Amino acid sequence: MRWDDLFADLESQLEQELGAEELDVAAEEERLRLGRLTLRDRIVAFSGQQIVVELVEGTRVELRVEAIGRDWVSGAATGARAASCLVPLDAIAGLLAGATPVAGALEPTPERPDALSRRLGLSFVLRDLCRRRCPVDVTTASRALHGTIDRVGRDHVDLAEHDPGEPRRPGAVRAVRILPFAGIRMLRF
Repeated sequence: MRWDDLFADLESQLEQELGAEELDVAAEEERLRLGRLTLRDRIVAFSGQQIVVELVEGTRVELRVEAIGRDWVSGAATGARAASCLVPLDAIAGLLAGATPVAGALEPTPERPDALSRRLGLSFVLRDLCRRRCPVDVTTASRALHGTIDRVGRDHVDLAEHDPGEPRRPGAVRAVRILPFAGIRMLRF
């Protein structure tokens, strides 16, 4: 009888150790999966949802995520200054998604690997705004500007500054400012 008790005890210990090892493997796999997530992946998980984007200089923008590119996010900004908003990912200091975690916020939304938005960079979106001659409010690291994008280079834009509500006309342009992409924190249009 004692031998049966000994073997039952050994079998129980073995099952317990195998179970603990499986839990350790599962935990390590989860750590590896989370370690591969990018900020872009996390923002994709919030598509269609309201989040607060904190910019590096401290500004907060409530944003309903509508589109995510290679290095930018855009959506409808809410609050006192409701408008369409474009934020380079490099300008983001943090995201707030409410007091409770949003379901699936750690799970990247399935996105086709060949999805066009994944490949579109900030310069593409800025060129579209330039072609449409949309007046924009540009927030940089040091100031807020208003104008129309005249040209888009590889890493900069030329912004023709003029008064809000005025169309871009040669007589209305106060100055043409060259802004590097790295200095742009947000655009409202």
